[in-house]
Amino acid sequence: MARNDQYFKVNKATWNNKVKVHAESKMYDMHAFRNGKSSLMPYELQALGDVNRKSLLHLQCHFGQDTLSWSRMGAQCVGVDISDEGIALAQQLNEELGLNAQFVCCNVLDTSEKVSDTFDIVFTSYGVIGWLPDLKPWGQMIAERLKKDGTFFMAEFHPMVWMFDYLEGKPKMKYGYMWDEVIYEEYKGTYANTNSNMISKEYGWNHGLGEVVSALSEAGLHIEYLKEHDESPYNVLPDLVETDSGMYVTKDRLYPLIFTLKATKINR
Repeated sequence: MARNDQYFKVNKATWNNKVKVHAESKMYDMHAFRNGKSSLMPYELQALGDVNRKSLLHLQCHFGQDTLSWSRMGAQCVGVDISDEGIALAQQLNEELGLNAQFVCCNVLDTSEKVSDTFDIVFTSYGVIGWLPDLKPWGQMIAERLKKDGTFFMAEFHPMVWMFDYLEGKPKMKYGYMWDEVIYEEYKGTYANTNSNMISKEYGWNHGLGEVVSALSEAGLHIEYLKEHDESPYNVLPDLVETDSGMYVTKDRLYPLIFTLKATKINR
């Protein structure tokens, strides 16, 4: 655990540095967001539907755009993130936009130590579980924070995406699907601005779909569905092609890019 704490410390510093870069990026388009544009994607909107008057916990919320988008739709939201800078910007945006979301800075695995309420919905999306060494405590925390019959939904990049090394030009398959060891990467720029001069230093872990499903089901969640999609709403991988629907795909579409999962807390 001491070693993991050191990994988390490095990751936290990188995410603190990313906040200003991302807030100024075209990808996050803060001008449009401030003027009412939702940051949410079709997968999560279709899955969760009408969230008005529902309580929603957003795990790993970065600087809160999705949290605040749910809040605009009437949800009573709490966002959690490891980055001090991210939470500070989220709170600033919340006040500026006249919304009533709350934000908590902590490692997502410590959420139950900082947040005691239970929620109708727990939500997380896109680039989240790869920062966690073990999904069992993550699944248990989600179950703890859900009300009975509450809904958990996640949209995440597919494990096959993380089998590739993207740092050396053309993507090269390097990491096994069942890879257990921590992966360290250091590179210039970020996914939201590859031309940025910041240096990203990141420790991450790969998790297969079986591990995701088992962590949630063993914690007492009933899996309603697990869907795989060969398109991504974000152009964050090399050489993706934009479709007519605004999604991004690989040229050959040989493997999925994201998956979505919906689950319900069952009574034990």
